[in-house]
Amino acid sequence: MSRIGYKEIDLPEGVEISQQGNVVTVKGPKGTLSREISPLIKMSVEGNVVKFDRDEDSNQVKMVHGTTRANVNNMVEGVVNGFSKTLKLVGVGYRAQFKGNKLILTVGYSQPVEMDKPEDVDIKVPDNTTIELSSINKQHLGDFAALVRAVRSPEPYKGKGIRYENEHIIRKEGKTGK
Repeated sequence: MSRIGYKEIDLPEGVEISQQGNVVTVKGPKGTLSREISPLIKMSVEGNVVKFDRDEDSNQVKMVHGTTRANVNNMVEGVVNGFSKTLKLVGVGYRAQFKGNKLILTVGYSQPVEMDKPEDVDIKVPDNTTIELSSINKQHLGDFAALVRAVRSPEPYKGKGIRYENEHIIRKEGKTGK
């Protein structure tokens, strides 16, 4: 049984949390995030501590309990520190550039792939083969990073493609001659 839902969240200095019905809003130095939580979970704020409680012990409510606590904790961490992901382009001639509001990927297709920048995700391209993404919203950051990676996911023979910075690609041997 997971006990994550019962862990308390300590609010850092400068972070405010409020609840209007089922919508939780977290304000911090980097911005504001809002999210709707399940009505089965009761959230209470006492000073600088946020607690979550549930009324019934069915499996569904237990799962929602831990997930709700983790989502609110990610909101608090996002408005204080933010989140970041780094993607690497591996392959001959693979490169990325950021112009205006578009991320342009040249990854072996006949035409470059252009992707629009989401509102709450910041994109930096320090060199041709590195893409740095950052945001205060962990979910939107992960979704956009997955979209970029899906343009040319790494293949198992030579390892070419777009991968996360510390991702390990399991390599295959390939054909052998007679």
